[in-house]
Amino acid sequence: MRIDINTFLGSYPWRHVPGTSLADLRESLRIHQIDEAWVSHLPALFWKDPMAGNGWLVDTLASARELRPVPAVHPGLPAWEETLGWAMASRVPAVRADPMLWGLAPDGEAMRALVHGCGSRNLPLLLAVRLEDGRQRHPMDHATDLPAAAIRQLLRADDRTQFIVTHADRDTIEQVHFGSTGAESSRVLWDISWIWGPPEDHLETLLTTIGAERFVFGTGQPLRLPENAMAKLDLLDLAAGGGDRAQIESGNALGLTGRE
Repeated sequence: MRIDINTFLGSYPWRHVPGTSLADLRESLRIHQIDEAWVSHLPALFWKDPMAGNGWLVDTLASARELRPVPAVHPGLPAWEETLGWAMASRVPAVRADPMLWGLAPDGEAMRALVHGCGSRNLPLLLAVRLEDGRQRHPMDHATDLPAAAIRQLLRADDRTQFIVTHADRDTIEQVHFGSTGAESSRVLWDISWIWGPPEDHLETLLTTIGAERFVFGTGQPLRLPENAMAKLDLLDLAAGGGDRAQIESGNALGLTGRE
C-alpha cells in the first residue's frame, strides 16, 4: 500500500500549475500506483479565511474514497475551534495550518492554542515549511519558510499533539530532531517531498541517523512531480513490501491515524 500524505487540488496564485483538477489527481494516483492521498485545498490557503474552502473540499472528495480531505484551520479567526470539532466528527486524517501564509506568528499564542486544540481532540496537525523554493517565488509572494525553531516550540506546546511536517529539507529536519527531546521528536513525521536523494543522499543519511519510522511518503503534487518522491525511494534500493520502505510508504501514516 502507498499513501501520499501531501497533495493539493485547485489553482496556485503565483504561477500556472497543470494537473490541479480532481480528475487529474485521481489519474495521477492510478498511474503511480498510489492507493490513498490526503488532499488540501490549495487556493484556500491564500484566502483571508482559508477555512471557507473546507466545505468544498469535503464535498468534492465525497465520491472519491481513495482521497481524504485535510481541512485548513486558522486559529486567528473566529470559530476555529468549531472547525476543529467538525473536522474530528468528519474523521479527517489531519488538519493543516500555514502561519507563514496567514501572517501569524509561527510559535505565537494563536498557533499554540491550535496545537493544544489538536492535542485535546487527537487530531494530527500538518504544517508546511514552504510551498515554493525561494529562488523561484513570485515577487508578490512574501511568505517565508517556517523556521525550525518555531516547530520545536510548537512541539512543546502540548505533549499530546502529533505533527506532520511537509516540504522540509535535511537542515530543517536535523535542527528540529536533534534540538528536541526524544519524546518531542517522536511526535513528528516528515514527508520526503523536499529531501534530496542521490547524489547528495540526504534521504539515505536521515534514514540512517533518525530512522524510517519518522518519515512518510508525500509528493506535493501538483506543485511537485510525484515521480521525484518515488525515484528517491527506488534509488535507495529498499525492499518493496516490507521493512523501511513499507513504513515510509504506508505504515507510519496508518499508525498515525490508528489504522495499523
